[in-house]
Amino acid sequence: MKRFFSADDVTDIDALVNEAISIKKSPLLNSDLGKGKTLGLVFLNSSLRTRLSTQKAAQNLGLNTIVLNAGQEAWTWEFEDGAIMNGSTVEHIKDAANVLSQYCDIIGLRCFAGLTNKAEDTSEKVFSLFEKYATVPVISLESATLHPLQSLADCITIAEHLPNNKKPKVVLTWAPHIKSIPQAVGNSFAQWINKTDFEFVITHPKGYELDIQFTQKATIEHNQQKALQDADFVYIKNWSSFEDYGQVVPVNEDWLLTNEKLKVTNNAKIMHCLPVRRNVEVSDEVLDSENSLIYEQANNRTFAAQVILEKIVKGNGKA
Repeated sequence: MKRFFSADDVTDIDALVNEAISIKKSPLLNSDLGKGKTLGLVFLNSSLRTRLSTQKAAQNLGLNTIVLNAGQEAWTWEFEDGAIMNGSTVEHIKDAANVLSQYCDIIGLRCFAGLTNKAEDTSEKVFSLFEKYATVPVISLESATLHPLQSLADCITIAEHLPNNKKPKVVLTWAPHIKSIPQAVGNSFAQWINKTDFEFVITHPKGYELDIQFTQKATIEHNQQKALQDADFVYIKNWSSFEDYGQVVPVNEDWLLTNEKLKVTNNAKIMHCLPVRRNVEVSDEVLDSENSLIYEQANNRTFAAQVILEKIVKGNGKA
Protein backbone atom coordinates (compact mmCIF):
# COMPACT_ATOMS: atom_id res chain seq x y z
CA MET A 1 0.00 0.00 0.00
CA LYS A 2 1.45 3.39 -1.08
CA ARG A 3 -1.46 5.68 -0.19
CA PHE A 4 -4.66 5.69 1.84
CA PHE A 5 -7.31 8.12 0.73
CA SER A 6 -10.57 6.20 0.40
CA ALA A 7 -12.26 2.81 0.40
CA ASP A 8 -11.10 2.48 -3.20
CA ASP A 9 -7.54 2.05 -1.90
CA VAL A 10 -8.58 -1.13 -0.09
CA THR A 11 -8.81 -4.45 -1.92
CA ASP A 12 -10.82 -6.35 0.71
CA ILE A 13 -12.56 -4.33 3.43
CA ASP A 14 -13.65 -7.40 5.42
CA ALA A 15 -10.09 -8.72 5.49
CA LEU A 16 -8.75 -5.31 6.53
CA VAL A 17 -11.32 -5.03 9.33
CA ASN A 18 -10.48 -8.52 10.60
CA GLU A 19 -6.78 -7.69 10.51
CA ALA A 20 -7.42 -4.54 12.55
CA ILE A 21 -9.42 -6.55 15.11
CA SER A 22 -6.50 -8.98 15.35
CA ILE A 23 -4.09 -6.08 15.91
CA LYS A 24 -6.39 -4.78 18.64
CA LYS A 25 -5.86 -8.03 20.56
CA SER A 26 -2.04 -7.67 20.43
CA PRO A 27 -1.25 -4.04 19.56
CA LEU A 28 2.47 -4.31 20.39
CA LEU A 29 3.13 -7.49 18.41
CA ASN A 30 5.01 -5.56 15.71
CA SER A 31 6.50 -2.87 17.95
CA ASP A 32 9.81 -2.88 16.07
CA LEU A 33 8.32 -2.71 12.58
CA GLY A 34 8.72 1.06 12.24
CA LYS A 35 12.10 1.36 13.96
CA GLY A 36 14.17 4.10 12.33
CA LYS A 37 11.22 5.47 10.34
CA THR A 38 9.25 8.67 10.88
CA LEU A 39 5.59 9.50 10.43
CA GLY A 40 4.79 13.15 9.82
CA LEU A 41 1.30 14.35 10.76
CA VAL A 42 0.39 17.62 9.07
CA PHE A 43 -2.77 19.39 10.23
CA LEU A 44 -4.31 22.31 8.41
CA ASN A 45 -7.33 21.92 10.71
CA SER A 46 -8.08 21.01 14.31
CA SER A 47 -7.97 17.44 15.56
CA LEU A 48 -8.28 15.37 18.72
CA ARG A 49 -9.03 11.71 17.90
CA THR A 50 -7.23 11.65 14.55
CA ARG A 51 -4.07 13.20 15.92
CA LEU A 52 -3.81 11.19 19.14
CA SER A 53 -4.98 7.84 17.76
CA THR A 54 -2.60 8.02 14.81
CA GLN A 55 0.29 8.97 17.09
CA LYS A 56 -0.56 6.05 19.38
CA ALA A 57 -0.78 3.68 16.42
CA ALA A 58 2.63 4.88 15.23
CA GLN A 59 4.12 4.35 18.69
CA ASN A 60 2.69 0.83 18.79
CA LEU A 61 4.71 0.11 15.63
CA GLY A 62 7.89 1.81 16.82
CA LEU A 63 7.54 4.77 14.45
CA ASN A 64 8.83 8.20 15.39
CA THR A 65 6.21 10.92 14.93
CA ILE A 66 6.50 14.59 14.02
CA VAL A 67 3.36 16.72 14.31
CA LEU A 68 3.01 19.98 12.42
CA ASN A 69 -0.04 22.17 13.00
CA ALA A 70 0.49 23.76 9.63
CA GLY A 71 -2.63 25.88 9.86
CA GLN A 72 -1.17 27.76 12.85
CA GLU A 73 2.57 27.06 13.02
CA ALA A 74 3.84 26.89 9.43
CA TRP A 75 4.23 29.44 6.66
CA THR A 76 1.05 30.13 4.72
CA TRP A 77 0.91 27.82 1.70
CA GLU A 78 0.40 28.82 -1.92
CA PHE A 79 -1.54 26.32 -4.07
CA GLU A 80 -1.50 27.90 -7.55
CA ASP A 81 1.13 26.87 -10.09
CA GLY A 82 3.03 29.79 -11.51
CA ALA A 83 1.81 32.14 -8.80
CA ILE A 84 3.65 35.40 -8.26
CA MET A 85 3.91 35.15 -4.49
CA ASN A 86 3.87 38.82 -3.61
CA GLY A 87 0.85 38.53 -1.31
CA SER A 88 -0.01 36.70 1.92
CA THR A 89 1.31 33.25 0.93
CA VAL A 90 4.92 32.50 1.89
CA GLU A 91 5.66 28.90 0.83
CA HIS A 92 4.44 26.93 -2.16
CA ILE A 93 2.87 23.55 -1.49
CA LYS A 94 5.37 21.92 -3.88
CA ASP A 95 8.21 23.08 -1.64
CA ALA A 96 6.45 22.21 1.62
CA ALA A 97 5.49 18.70 0.47
CA ASN A 98 8.94 17.99 -0.92
CA VAL A 99 10.76 19.25 2.17
CA LEU A 100 8.46 17.31 4.52
CA SER A 101 9.25 14.21 2.45
CA GLN A 102 12.95 14.67 3.33
CA TYR A 103 12.13 14.38 7.02
CA CYS A 104 9.39 11.75 6.95
CA ASP A 105 8.92 8.25 5.55
CA ILE A 106 5.11 8.58 5.62
CA ILE A 107 3.01 11.73 5.79
CA GLY A 108 -0.56 12.10 7.04
CA LEU A 109 -2.44 15.20 5.90
CA ARG A 110 -5.64 16.75 7.27
CA CYS A 111 -7.29 19.41 5.11
CA PHE A 112 -10.98 20.20 5.50
CA ALA A 113 -13.34 21.46 2.83
CA GLY A 114 -13.50 25.22 2.50
CA LEU A 115 -17.24 24.96 1.70
CA THR A 116 -17.09 27.97 -0.60
CA ASN A 117 -15.68 26.58 -3.86
CA LYS A 118 -17.41 23.32 -4.73
CA ALA A 119 -15.13 22.55 -7.67
CA GLU A 120 -11.98 22.95 -5.58
CA ASP A 121 -13.33 20.84 -2.72
CA THR A 122 -14.69 18.01 -4.86
CA SER A 123 -11.47 17.87 -6.88
CA GLU A 124 -9.55 17.51 -3.60
CA LYS A 125 -7.24 20.28 -4.74
CA VAL A 126 -5.16 20.58 -1.55
CA PHE A 127 -4.72 16.87 -0.95
CA SER A 128 -4.06 16.12 -4.62
CA LEU A 129 -1.40 18.82 -4.90
CA PHE A 130 0.30 17.72 -1.70
CA GLU A 131 0.34 14.10 -2.84
CA LYS A 132 1.63 15.17 -6.27
CA TYR A 133 4.68 16.87 -4.80
CA ALA A 134 5.37 14.51 -1.89
CA THR A 135 7.87 11.74 -2.56
CA VAL A 136 6.70 9.40 0.21
CA PRO A 137 3.36 7.65 0.85
CA VAL A 138 0.54 9.97 1.96
CA ILE A 139 -2.39 9.10 4.25
CA SER A 140 -5.60 11.10 4.49
CA LEU A 141 -6.34 12.28 8.02
CA GLU A 142 -9.56 13.76 6.56
CA SER A 143 -9.83 15.60 3.30
CA ALA A 144 -12.40 17.89 1.72
CA THR A 145 -14.68 14.99 0.76
CA LEU A 146 -13.67 11.90 2.76
CA HIS A 147 -12.49 10.67 6.18
CA PRO A 148 -11.26 7.10 5.55
CA LEU A 149 -9.60 6.38 8.92
CA GLN A 150 -12.87 7.27 10.66
CA SER A 151 -14.85 5.05 8.31
CA LEU A 152 -12.49 2.13 8.80
CA ALA A 153 -12.86 2.53 12.57
CA ASP A 154 -16.64 2.60 12.09
CA CYS A 155 -16.52 -0.65 10.11
CA ILE A 156 -14.39 -2.24 12.83
CA THR A 157 -16.93 -1.16 15.46
CA ILE A 158 -19.87 -2.52 13.49
CA ALA A 159 -18.05 -5.82 12.90
CA GLU A 160 -17.56 -6.22 16.65
CA HIS A 161 -21.31 -5.84 17.27
CA LEU A 162 -22.93 -7.63 14.33
CA PRO A 163 -26.29 -9.25 15.14
CA ASN A 164 -26.43 -13.02 14.91
CA ASN A 165 -27.71 -14.75 11.78
CA LYS A 166 -28.99 -11.69 9.96
CA LYS A 167 -27.84 -9.02 7.59
CA PRO A 168 -27.74 -5.81 9.62
CA LYS A 169 -29.63 -2.68 8.74
CA VAL A 170 -27.40 0.38 9.02
CA VAL A 171 -28.93 3.86 9.02
CA LEU A 172 -27.02 7.10 8.54
CA THR A 173 -29.17 9.94 9.81
CA TRP A 174 -28.59 13.64 9.31
CA ALA A 175 -28.64 15.72 12.49
CA PRO A 176 -29.12 19.42 13.20
CA HIS A 177 -26.17 21.74 13.79
CA ILE A 178 -25.57 25.43 14.46
CA LYS A 179 -23.19 25.99 11.54
CA SER A 180 -22.09 24.68 8.15
CA ILE A 181 -20.28 21.34 8.40
CA PRO A 182 -18.41 19.47 5.60
CA GLN A 183 -19.87 16.31 4.05
CA ALA A 184 -16.66 14.27 4.51
CA VAL A 185 -17.76 11.91 7.29
CA GLY A 186 -21.17 11.24 5.72
CA ASN A 187 -19.63 10.72 2.27
CA SER A 188 -16.97 8.43 3.62
CA PHE A 189 -19.27 6.32 5.78
CA ALA A 190 -21.59 5.88 2.80
CA GLN A 191 -18.71 4.90 0.52
CA TRP A 192 -17.44 2.21 2.92
CA ILE A 193 -20.84 0.78 3.89
CA ASN A 194 -21.84 0.62 0.22
CA LYS A 195 -18.97 -1.83 -0.26
CA THR A 196 -20.53 -4.24 2.25
CA ASP A 197 -23.65 -6.39 1.87
CA PHE A 198 -25.47 -4.55 4.68
CA GLU A 199 -28.88 -3.01 4.20
CA PHE A 200 -28.03 0.69 4.10
CA VAL A 201 -30.40 3.64 4.44
CA ILE A 202 -29.50 7.33 4.49
CA THR A 203 -32.09 9.66 5.94
CA HIS A 204 -31.99 13.45 5.76
CA PRO A 205 -34.25 16.41 5.06
CA LYS A 206 -34.76 17.43 1.46
CA GLY A 207 -31.91 19.68 0.36
CA TYR A 208 -29.26 17.70 2.24
CA GLU A 209 -28.52 15.04 -0.37
CA LEU A 210 -24.89 13.89 -0.33
CA ASP A 211 -22.76 13.52 -3.46
CA ILE A 212 -24.28 10.64 -5.42
CA GLN A 213 -20.86 9.21 -6.25
CA PHE A 214 -20.60 8.20 -2.58
CA THR A 215 -24.22 7.29 -1.77
CA GLN A 216 -24.65 5.03 -4.84
CA LYS A 217 -26.87 2.05 -3.97
CA ALA A 218 -28.00 3.31 -0.55
CA THR A 219 -31.72 3.81 -0.02
CA ILE A 220 -32.52 7.50 0.51
CA GLU A 221 -35.42 8.23 2.86
CA HIS A 222 -36.58 11.70 3.87
CA ASN A 223 -38.82 10.40 6.67
CA GLN A 224 -36.47 9.78 9.59
CA GLN A 225 -38.91 7.65 11.56
CA LYS A 226 -39.52 5.39 8.58
CA ALA A 227 -35.80 5.03 8.00
CA LEU A 228 -35.17 4.05 11.61
CA GLN A 229 -37.63 1.14 11.46
CA ASP A 230 -35.83 -2.11 12.42
CA ALA A 231 -32.37 -0.51 12.30
CA ASP A 232 -29.50 -2.39 13.97
CA PHE A 233 -27.05 0.52 13.81
CA VAL A 234 -27.82 4.23 13.70
CA TYR A 235 -25.00 6.58 12.75
CA ILE A 236 -25.70 10.24 13.52
CA LYS A 237 -23.92 13.04 11.68
CA ASN A 238 -24.58 16.54 10.44
CA TRP A 239 -23.51 17.85 7.05
CA SER A 240 -24.25 20.97 5.03
CA SER A 241 -25.96 21.03 1.66
CA PHE A 242 -24.06 19.59 -1.30
CA GLU A 243 -26.39 20.95 -3.97
CA ASP A 244 -26.60 24.43 -2.43
CA TYR A 245 -22.97 23.99 -1.59
CA GLY A 246 -21.94 24.59 1.99
CA GLN A 247 -25.23 26.17 2.97
CA VAL A 248 -27.43 25.40 5.96
CA VAL A 249 -30.81 24.82 4.38
CA PRO A 250 -33.78 25.59 6.69
CA VAL A 251 -35.45 22.49 8.15
CA ASN A 252 -38.90 22.55 9.73
CA GLU A 253 -39.02 18.96 11.03
CA ASP A 254 -37.47 17.83 14.32
CA TRP A 255 -34.38 15.72 13.50
CA LEU A 256 -32.90 15.55 17.01
CA LEU A 257 -32.53 11.85 17.82
CA THR A 258 -34.16 10.71 21.07
CA ASN A 259 -34.88 7.40 22.79
CA GLU A 260 -38.53 7.80 21.83
CA LYS A 261 -37.63 7.86 18.14
CA LEU A 262 -35.38 4.83 18.59
CA LYS A 263 -38.22 2.62 19.86
CA VAL A 264 -38.92 1.51 16.28
CA THR A 265 -35.36 0.19 15.84
CA ASN A 266 -34.04 -3.27 16.58
CA ASN A 267 -32.53 -2.01 19.85
CA ALA A 268 -30.07 -0.19 17.63
CA LYS A 269 -26.47 0.53 18.49
CA ILE A 270 -25.71 4.26 18.35
CA MET A 271 -22.72 5.71 16.54
CA HIS A 272 -21.22 9.18 16.15
CA CYS A 273 -17.67 10.11 15.10
CA LEU A 274 -17.29 12.90 17.70
CA PRO A 275 -17.00 15.72 18.53
CA VAL A 276 -20.71 16.04 19.06
CA ARG A 277 -22.82 19.03 20.08
CA ARG A 278 -24.92 17.37 22.74
CA ASN A 279 -28.64 18.10 22.71
CA VAL A 280 -28.28 19.83 19.35
CA GLU A 281 -27.31 16.90 17.12
CA VAL A 282 -28.43 14.16 19.47
CA SER A 283 -29.76 14.00 23.02
CA ASP A 284 -27.72 13.07 26.08
CA GLU A 285 -30.05 10.15 26.75
CA VAL A 286 -29.06 8.57 23.44
CA LEU A 287 -25.35 9.31 23.63
CA ASP A 288 -25.06 8.05 27.21
CA SER A 289 -27.26 4.98 26.76
CA GLU A 290 -25.98 1.42 27.07
CA ASN A 291 -26.35 1.07 23.29
CA SER A 292 -23.96 3.93 22.56
CA LEU A 293 -20.74 2.90 20.79
CA ILE A 294 -19.21 6.36 20.51
CA TYR A 295 -16.23 5.65 22.77
CA GLU A 296 -15.61 2.27 21.15
CA GLN A 297 -15.47 4.05 17.80
CA ALA A 298 -12.93 6.48 19.23
CA ASN A 299 -10.85 3.61 20.61
CA ASN A 300 -10.94 1.80 17.28
CA ARG A 301 -9.42 4.85 15.59
CA THR A 302 -6.05 3.62 16.90
CA PHE A 303 -6.37 0.20 15.29
CA ALA A 304 -7.72 1.61 12.04
CA ALA A 305 -4.61 3.80 11.81
CA GLN A 306 -2.33 1.00 12.94
CA VAL A 307 -3.43 -1.51 10.31
CA ILE A 308 -2.94 1.10 7.57
CA LEU A 309 0.45 2.23 8.86
CA GLU A 310 1.56 -1.39 9.15
CA LYS A 311 0.66 -2.07 5.53
CA ILE A 312 2.40 1.08 4.32
CA VAL A 313 5.57 0.42 6.35
CA LYS A 314 5.77 -3.13 5.02
CA GLY A 315 5.58 -1.83 1.48
CA ASN A 316 7.31 1.50 2.12
CA GLY A 317 9.42 3.23 -0.48
CA LYS A 318 9.57 6.49 -2.29
CA ALA A 319 6.34 7.20 -4.18
